[in-house]
Amino acid sequence: MSDTVNKAQARINILLSLTLLILLLLIWAILSVVTPSFATANNFVNLMRQASLWAIIAIGETFVIITTGIDLAVGAVVGFAGVIVAMLLKAGVSIWASVLITLAVGVAIGAFHGFGVLKLGLPPFIMTLATLTALHGIGLLMTNGSTISGLPDAFTDFSREAFLGIPSLFWMVILVAIPSYVYLHLSRWGRHLFAVGSNAEAARLSGVNVSTTIYTAYILSSLLAAFAGILTASRLSMGLATNGTGWELQAIASTVIGGTSLFGAIGSVPGPLLGAILLTTINNGGTLLNVNSFWQLIITGGLIIVIVYFDQLRRRR
Repeated sequence: MSDTVNKAQARINILLSLTLLILLLLIWAILSVVTPSFATANNFVNLMRQASLWAIIAIGETFVIITTGIDLAVGAVVGFAGVIVAMLLKAGVSIWASVLITLAVGVAIGAFHGFGVLKLGLPPFIMTLATLTALHGIGLLMTNGSTISGLPDAFTDFSREAFLGIPSLFWMVILVAIPSYVYLHLSRWGRHLFAVGSNAEAARLSGVNVSTTIYTAYILSSLLAAFAGILTASRLSMGLATNGTGWELQAIASTVIGGTSLFGAIGSVPGPLLGAILLTTINNGGTLLNVNSFWQLIITGGLIIVIVYFDQLRRRR
């Protein structure tokens, strides 16, 4: 029975990804006709850079949502990680050591989320919302509300470089996406995520370590958010506690638009990637067309409502 369910889930994921890809290509074609400046090499490079950071945190968010959880703190983790890596670099710590320490901080934050959800019994929404607020406050206290600039050139130049015409930031998305795909779709640990999201008690009775699975989901989410925070500091050449503000909504939107169900047990890695590129395309196209940015937010909200509505219909069937 589980093999049948897994195969059906795989078909659903493929169908959703193909549908989203067709929609994305259609939007690209329309924008290419409406505004010639869209279909240029420079604009596509800019598009990839803009989508990269949202895509990375959206993948982490997907792991949590599949378990029927939610992580509202990813945006705050981005800003906090940027502050940590910037302070370490300014203190003379090597780039590699600074990056590894910052990633370890991300792991600790994710483990704290798992502890709050599992041991303290707090709803994921409340637990991660509290962390969102606290991390912003801690980051602002550490920096006195100012930016940390003057970072090493070797660190800041990375985000501006490209390989084979593809920005380094997008290569980081590929670096994250491949092992994430293997983990979620080709390993038993990934199947455990889907099992917990479908029915945690049934998963426990089947031998799945539910606690470990949920801990892992939140740790991966915060780890990838911390990684995005490091890349953001590199791109902006500074650490600022308020960087990433609101990105949790973009991550959730990318994940949901990519076909991940807010009710759990449905999701994929290609979905949030395409969702992040779609949202970035909407913002990019709107800017080129001089569309008021407020309309871009309305369009994003409308997409979420429509997709969640159809997800409900699908689950009822």
